[in-house]
Order: sequence, then C-alpha cells, then structure tokens
Amino acid sequence: MDMTGEYRIEAPREAVWRGLNDPETLKQSITGCEELTKDSDTTFAARVKARVGPVSATFGGKVTLSDLDPPNGYKISGEGQGGVAGFAKGSAEVKLVPDGSATVLHYAVNATVGGKLAQIGSRLVDATARKMADEFFARFAEVVQAGVAGAAPAPTATPAAPGPAPLRKGLPPVIWIGGLVAIIVVLLLIFAR
Repeated sequence: MDMTGEYRIEAPREAVWRGLNDPETLKQSITGCEELTKDSDTTFAARVKARVGPVSATFGGKVTLSDLDPPNGYKISGEGQGGVAGFAKGSAEVKLVPDGSATVLHYAVNATVGGKLAQIGSRLVDATARKMADEFFARFAEVVQAGVAGAAPAPTATPAAPGPAPLRKGLPPVIWIGGLVAIIVVLLLIFAR
C-alpha cells in the first residue's frame, strides 16, 4: 500500500517538529493509543488498539527515525504485530515546509500487511488508514496549536490541496511517528519531525 498526502498545520515548523518528537503529544494524537514511549532519540515503541473492518486487536510496534534533517524532515520505518490479526511493516518520508506562520507537512508512506488484515481487502484497509490519518492530523494540529497559543485545542489541520476531492492521506506516520506509529503500527498494522 502506498499513500501520500499533505496537511497544513497552523503552527511554526519548529513547533510541529517538537510535537512530532514528543511522546505525550503523539499519544494524545493517536486514536486508540494505549502506550507510546521514546526508547532513544531515534526509536519509539507503541501499543495501539484498532479496528479494521471485522478485525479488532491491540497492535504493538516499533519505529525508527533516520535521515534526520531538523526541522525539515526525516524518514521513519517500522513494523507492528497484532497477533492473529496480522502484521504490518513499512516506511514513510516526512517533510515540513514553512508556509507563512503555518507549516505544510508532506508525507509518503509505503506499507505491507499480512494475516487477517491482508485478507479483508485493500479497499477497507486503505479507507481505515485514511480515516486514522485524518483523525491523527486533526488532533495533532489541535495539540500543537494549543501548545503554541497556550490555549485550549482548536481544530486546525486541513488538507493542503483545495478542491472537492480530499488529498489522499494515510498512515502514519507516520505517518508519521504518531501518524506513522499509528499508521505504521495501525497500518503497519493495517502508518516527524
């Protein structure tokens, strides 16, 4: 499965970068995240409870950051296991581009799934991954913006491309770490500095 997308987050690039590397920010942003720990400067471990169609399980996974270019981006790779539900593994490239006082986050994810996840069909897996990514980015933007403004969270993530059809989004990321941890773990199980 390949997914690409971008989101505009109403916060400076440095704040987005910090959020993508803060376990608490990521944990708050990942739906179903039960645990997220930063094992080192370049590795994270997570446990996420997710449902993909008829398959519901708790997935555990690890992600590793590489090609670090603070605060411009990095590459993230990892894998997740959900017992009999299956497994997922993949990678994502994350780039942060300043856009005035906001930041546009670009990502490209490549992931594979096996077990029951692979049996339920790529359309359902893709749709679930996109939904999880949308939820992650919306919540992540809220948390980051609240930290910058020192105020209550307000939704601020929007697809960067205009038009009637939303930009194709997905995992994890992971998109990203959170997104990616979620999506790689969820996509990894189903995917920034």
